[in-house]
Amino acid sequence: MTQLFSSATRKSASAPARLWRMSVERYHQMIRKGALTENDRLELLEGFLIEKTTVHPPHAFVTQTIDKLFARLFFDDPFASSQQPITMQDSEPEPDVFIVRGQRRDFVQSHPAPEDVALLAEVSDATLQQDQTRKKRIYARAGIPVYWIVNLPERQIEVYTEPLSASPSPTYRHLVIYREEDEIPLAVDGMETAVIPVRDLLP
Repeated sequence: MTQLFSSATRKSASAPARLWRMSVERYHQMIRKGALTENDRLELLEGFLIEKTTVHPPHAFVTQTIDKLFARLFFDDPFASSQQPITMQDSEPEPDVFIVRGQRRDFVQSHPAPEDVALLAEVSDATLQQDQTRKKRIYARAGIPVYWIVNLPERQIEVYTEPLSASPSPTYRHLVIYREEDEIPLAVDGMETAVIPVRDLLP
């Protein structure tokens, strides 16, 4: 296990060639009118519509494994959610897995907001650079307290905590890297719920 403090902000990833700029409100209007559907595989990040990458079998396996684990530990208040939107000021990401404070019925009319999210995890292979730069910046700016990156190429889990949301370049103060031979504590709102072998979460 490697522990790093005052993690440096990395240079933002280059923007993809295909970009559409819009507000969250406009994005929601397009969804309501049917101009955008689930089949479009788009995500609103910092006011840009970004095309999602193809999900490969290892990514799907890890996402399902973490979702099943979180769902067993957090089934109601808080509860686990997978690949659903979180509505932010200029973004609406759809993290692979996250833990929501409250009950499912609390979100019948709206998606969770950042203050409802206790922890979220992105499973990263082709998206690793984006998850370590743009997504990290978005989640830190929104004040998400715990951000996991399940780094498949390096077979490790990066746990970011203490978001510096007011910084001109939002990031996280602390980074702890858990390698394949380590055990990772699952802590929500400062309370440790489980200790999980990292190897059990990897393909």
